[in-house]
Amino acid sequence: MSERKPIESWLTDMDGVLIHEGVPIPGADAFIKKLRDSEKPFLVLTNNSIYTARDLHARLRRMGLDVPVENIWTSALATAKFLDDQRPGGTAYVIGEAGLTTALHDIGYVLTDHEPDYVVLGETRTYSFEAMTQAVRLIRGGARFIATNPDETGPSTEGPLPATGAVAALITKATGKQPYFAGKPNPLMMRTGLNAIGAHSESSAMIGDRMDTDVLAGLEAGMQTFLVLTGLTTPEEVERYPYRPSKIVDSIADLVDRI
Repeated sequence: MSERKPIESWLTDMDGVLIHEGVPIPGADAFIKKLRDSEKPFLVLTNNSIYTARDLHARLRRMGLDVPVENIWTSALATAKFLDDQRPGGTAYVIGEAGLTTALHDIGYVLTDHEPDYVVLGETRTYSFEAMTQAVRLIRGGARFIATNPDETGPSTEGPLPATGAVAALITKATGKQPYFAGKPNPLMMRTGLNAIGAHSESSAMIGDRMDTDVLAGLEAGMQTFLVLTGLTTPEEVERYPYRPSKIVDSIADLVDRI
């Protein structure tokens, strides 16, 4: 195998890598500080489209992790970038929270339920039956179906919650239309993120806690991949996949010296 280039930029998932149920994972603060001190390009990524980058900056800062707004990349931002490239100045019917609606407003999209170009499905705390019914009717009427991410469940202190992928499956069943998912594991989210910080995949690394989203997306985008064991994946589960991360480490603390 050819030698990989030194890692000059880092992308890291947030939940399960830097934080877990609202608490920083040991070593996360040292990792972010070292990245900022090194002035290497980096991004903190999340498939969750509920919050704006500004919201996440404030939430992380309260936990002791000082991540600048411009270093946060969400599936909502990736979705907005995709739509802006595909159909600038378009219209959309949106099921989602401020992270998604703000991202679409920022690219000049008009949010409407009258013959929209797209139905855009994101994460929300309360999935409304009326909103899902409207989405089904609009898609059957010709609107294109986009979803921020395929995650079927999300974490909470009480246990798993239905997430975007599960609701997308309901709408698909009712319409016969599959959505285009903009978030991980779509390498599009990685490539648009890398472009945003002026980085190149061949000298970049992706850190994640999930094989089916983080590692797969990094692999398909051409990056080195690191799997941490502080989230959802166990070492035994890695062997079930037809692909492997470049390296498995116990936690983000093990990567501080790699920067």
